[in-house]
Amino acid sequence: MKAVFISFYQAFYDEVIAVLDELEIRGFTYWSEVQGRGSYDGDPHYGTHTWPTLNAAILTFIEDEKVEPLLDAIHQLDLSAPLQGIRAFVMPAEER
Repeated sequence: MKAVFISFYQAFYDEVIAVLDELEIRGFTYWSEVQGRGSYDGDPHYGTHTWPTLNAAILTFIEDEKVEPLLDAIHQLDLSAPLQGIRAFVMPAEER
């Protein structure tokens, strides 16, 4: 099992949910207002007058075989609007 943390520009919400639905990933936790900026480029998302947009984040715990299809789909979303930003990070997870 893996934990996948997805940080994304809020406007990607519907597309991210569509990917989760398509891959039959039901469970997740969602944060609607997350501030941040990319490591290399892209626009900051601070929710301020100067940088008014915000990010969002989803954390999901999924079976190993769903990780690569999810990462591939997230990468395709990123290619559609590279300055807006969407990133996914994978971590090991143990279920107890």
